[in-house]
Amino acid sequence: MSCSGEIVEPENDIIQIKSSIQEQLKKAKYGVSDHSTVELCHWTKKSFKNEGSCYKHKFYGISTHQCMEFSPAGMHCENRCVYCWRPMEFYDSLEMDASKVASPEEILARLMKEREKLIMGHYGDPKSDTKKLDESLLPSHYAISLSGEPTMYPKLPDLIKYLKSLKATKSVFLVTNGQEPDMLQRLSDEDALPTQLYLSTNAADYKSFIEINKPRYKDSWERWNRSLEMLANLDTRTVLRVTLIRNYNNSDEMIPAFAEMVKRSDAHFIEIKSYMHIGRSTNRLDRSDMLEYGEVMHFSSELAKKSQIYSVMDDSQVSRIVVLQNNQRFIDRWISAYSCT
Repeated sequence: MSCSGEIVEPENDIIQIKSSIQEQLKKAKYGVSDHSTVELCHWTKKSFKNEGSCYKHKFYGISTHQCMEFSPAGMHCENRCVYCWRPMEFYDSLEMDASKVASPEEILARLMKEREKLIMGHYGDPKSDTKKLDESLLPSHYAISLSGEPTMYPKLPDLIKYLKSLKATKSVFLVTNGQEPDMLQRLSDEDALPTQLYLSTNAADYKSFIEINKPRYKDSWERWNRSLEMLANLDTRTVLRVTLIRNYNNSDEMIPAFAEMVKRSDAHFIEIKSYMHIGRSTNRLDRSDMLEYGEVMHFSSELAKKSQIYSVMDDSQVSRIVVLQNNQRFIDRWISAYSCT
């Protein structure tokens, strides 16, 4: 057993999240299976009641109510980011033994059941759209993110290929902190890249990278830069997700370095958003560390100007996020599989 809350059960030899940690996660409305987690996000639940959709719908066209957000590595991560709102105090292990993890088919089957339990409670809400609830039971979009770092899951290429093989699947998004560039290379080599790959990006220099990410690997900066430079050549849609935190990385003086960094990535899109004062991050940061929408727009506009290749594509004021688009490596913002939805 590790102090991360991870154990290996003798009877099935599969990594499990410790039962006491599972109870805490379930109280927070997570579904848990072995080492994997699933959740209905705020926007999915809003969509059930026709009260709005996630900015990913506004920016790219995905169906919010049919989005399944999950992680195959619920309690594993190489960083301890200061702004993380997930239960990272339970993370410890830096390795997932391939012989002790559940298969992609097992993960999805069990998490689908957990997700169904979470959805069932919404049928009793008179504000819920029953048609949307029915449709939500069969996801068309998978967001591999949630808690932990999904690229630590050693069978990730097989998982993505399995998700893509499902008849209802229209898109798969993967979010990574960039600490496992070898896994990103595997995804490319094994024809297992997601529909859209996100690289979490919150620092353009080593000092602020260490201060914000609090990484466990000694070569974490080198690992992240390898991942960054891979984006220009990966045969899929790529996004840099920049989280701005007041007094950490939002000063105008940092914009030139960010501009050089985003040009190196040549990513198709740059999502720039404010840190949000929610979850466990409230133990480390103050509400005042969030940026106002206008501040995010200012930073984004200046970054676009300085880069000379990006321009503002869209924004979501309620989510305090602005998205830039690469004008030299242009692709359609809309994911074609959703063109009829």
